[in-house]
Amino acid sequence: MGIVELFILAVGLSMDAFAVSVCKGLALNKITVKNAAIVGMWFGGFQALMPAIGYFLGVQFKDYITSIDHWIAFILLCLIGVNMIKESFSKDEEGEDASLEIKTMLLLAIATSIDALAVGVTFAFLNVNILYAVIFIGITTFALSMAGVKIGNVFGMKYKSKAEIVGGLILILLGIKILLEHLGVINF
Repeated sequence: MGIVELFILAVGLSMDAFAVSVCKGLALNKITVKNAAIVGMWFGGFQALMPAIGYFLGVQFKDYITSIDHWIAFILLCLIGVNMIKESFSKDEEGEDASLEIKTMLLLAIATSIDALAVGVTFAFLNVNILYAVIFIGITTFALSMAGVKIGNVFGMKYKSKAEIVGGLILILLGIKILLEHLGVINF
């Protein structure tokens, strides 16, 4: 996986965290660099941790499923992407919560990074430097989350669903690309 694909994947994975960061920015009365950094650290940290966990779980089973690894990557990425798009149309709006307490942020960080766990499993079957990938994903999510807090404070909920749709489409397209490359249809 090259730098371009990794960047696109990192942005796609970051969209849930970005959307929740927008909500945090909306709920916070006063935005400080410290508040934005707290949100960014929680989301960026978990977006880095979860693929690492997924990778090490996937490595345990790699020998058993190498012949179908491309299908697993395709299915997982498409399912995650479709779920993100579906959630963007959901009428259930999370309550605006300005809390940055550990309990609140831990639950949000886990919830927004579950898809990264599944992506980490796919990393076990691809040619990926896991350390580089998780650092890159974590930094990308950190930056987008900090920006999301500010954007949420300025623009509100207007772009939340659009960010989730874009993130979902990116993950679906990456899944299709992985499958087509493995089947020899395309070669990037």
